[in-house]
Amino acid sequence: MPSAGNATRPFWAVMTFTVLLDRLTKVAAERSLGDGAVSVIGDVLQFRLVHNQGAAFGLELGIWQRWIFVVIALVAVVWLRRASQQADAADRLRQFAVAFVAGGAAGNLVDRLLSSRGVVDFIDIGAGNLRWPTFNVADIAVTCGAVALAISLWREDARRVPAPSSPA
Repeated sequence: MPSAGNATRPFWAVMTFTVLLDRLTKVAAERSLGDGAVSVIGDVLQFRLVHNQGAAFGLELGIWQRWIFVVIALVAVVWLRRASQQADAADRLRQFAVAFVAGGAAGNLVDRLLSSRGVVDFIDIGAGNLRWPTFNVADIAVTCGAVALAISLWREDARRVPAPSSPA
């Protein structure tokens, strides 16, 4: 059962911070990156401007995909806010995890609303021709938040499992 306790829920602050950081880095990328790549660490880490109209890993959903992804992101943010409210306020890992996932979803949502070109991606990692799909700060927030949420859920399940009793 969730408890309010004296702990505050950082949902809106963390989500807002994530969206602002994501937006600032995307604006900087659009202003400073041309058609080429800027090497940060050789060819392992580069900044390269890409506009992604699809979803993760280039998932395409046809002519209505922009609006489908807008709806999915809005539903996700609402659901994650509810998850924050229903979780124990003292479970800081869970509280931050859902806020980071929501912030990442909202960050990419902003891109979809601002431009039909799609989500601004600019972080390119890999070696030679072996490259990870280009991503952004919002994607990092979603990924790290999802991992943290999985850890939080795993820890909750581990607490529920009774300790084995020793034979008398």
